[in-house]
Amino acid sequence: MLVFIVVEGKSMGLMDDALRRVRSVADYQFGKGVGEVLFPEGVEILFSKATGRIRYVNLNGERLATLRPTDGLLSLSVAVARLMVERLGFARCLVTVRSDVSEFVADDGDVFAAHVVKVDDRVHAKDEVIVVDEGGRVVAVGRALLSAGEMCAFKIGVAVKVRHGRKDGKQNW
Repeated sequence: MLVFIVVEGKSMGLMDDALRRVRSVADYQFGKGVGEVLFPEGVEILFSKATGRIRYVNLNGERLATLRPTDGLLSLSVAVARLMVERLGFARCLVTVRSDVSEFVADDGDVFAAHVVKVDDRVHAKDEVIVVDEGGRVVAVGRALLSAGEMCAFKIGVAVKVRHGRKDGKQNW
């Protein structure tokens, strides 16, 4: 069961703390200033009724991110990944794959090390990453299984476990 709070305008107390927490996690995970761009005033923050912790962040009924209970970090939606790539430009979690495999990855196929063209140096194993094709278009979001150096050096094995491809559900591309 979930409880939600809508954060609008000048909020106080629990709502303000929740938004500040989500933004702080985004800044820590993806770089300073990212939280404010991704999570504007007016986001819905949903809490777990069982634990009372932040669970989901939505905007206008669309899921932006999930706060993972295992490590307290964010799992991104494809919509937020697009926003990061388009608006921020300095996203430090990008993995670029060959364009000929981008459709496979967009259909929730995992990224293999042999298909990685470029990866940000700051990517570590278990980091949340955004997969883009050689044209810079977002293909998927997922979790790195290898570090940046390993993705470039290895020619076999899974580099990124894809969570959501751009063809998931209601995504119109």
